[in-house]
Amino acid sequence: MMDWTDRHCRFFLRLLSQNALLYTEMVTTGALLHGDAERFLRHDEAEYPLALQLGGSVPADLAACARLAQGAGYDEVNLNVGCPSDRVQNNMIGACLMGHPALVADCVKAMIDAVDIPVTVKHRIGINGRDSYAELCDFVGQVREAGCRSFTVHARIAILEGLSPKENREIPPLRYDVAAQLKQDFPDLELILNGGIKTLEECKAHLQTFDGVMLGREAYHNPYLLAEVDQQLFGSTAAVISRSEALAKLRPYIAAHLASGGAMHHVTRHVLGLGQGFPGARKFRQLLSVDIHKTQDPLGLLDQASQLLQGR
Repeated sequence: MMDWTDRHCRFFLRLLSQNALLYTEMVTTGALLHGDAERFLRHDEAEYPLALQLGGSVPADLAACARLAQGAGYDEVNLNVGCPSDRVQNNMIGACLMGHPALVADCVKAMIDAVDIPVTVKHRIGINGRDSYAELCDFVGQVREAGCRSFTVHARIAILEGLSPKENREIPPLRYDVAAQLKQDFPDLELILNGGIKTLEECKAHLQTFDGVMLGREAYHNPYLLAEVDQQLFGSTAAVISRSEALAKLRPYIAAHLASGGAMHHVTRHVLGLGQGFPGARKFRQLLSVDIHKTQDPLGLLDQASQLLQGR
């Protein structure tokens, strides 16, 4: 979710669900330790509960970044062992680490020793050349021995050569059965299912087997899906927020961002998914994706877009 789930996106998504755990985009240890750490760690308290996802493979660096996460107020720090892109592979980040379970275990132990907040791992069910169930159990077992108690499992293997990151989300088949077997064989662990889940009905079905579900791109492209999460999955009795109410609550945040010198599209690019399935949805998306770059009155244009959501 790099360049997607930034702080503006997360603030917006939190308006839709008060209970869902939100994740940052993956941040590399190098970006935090040698770059603009304030930029990557910055968030609003309204975003909680919130996890910082890290990419890296040097235990000492990950420990230092975990301390930064805890100091900044994050509720959890998550190690990404699932991203298949060439760029991260070249830096020993992401899914390629599934071929090095002992190193991942060392990284996790260093992080756990450094902080009091939970340290979790997100991974695939394998990589090409290391995709047997025995090898998956070896990976999870070694990382469990290092102290990790929560694993988010993207139920596909990653093919590290020849497929793009997009293709790696679509071509390797989903194997929920493999993830379910992992939960059966490691009943003491929290196992969260990820990959291809698109509806809350699917979430409910998977929660009969797993301890949680993670929604990624579906939650971004169809964010209003989250509006009923609290009621359907967390038992909330609060009223479901409407699209128009969500955008109205976002308006003061956008106004403050504009006042600080930011551009409105930094925020509104994340809300385009609200414009689906109703008359005027296309116009809504056009206003906030095309016309936004031409207007001298961004808040006025936002109000115009908001009118298209009235009653929705």
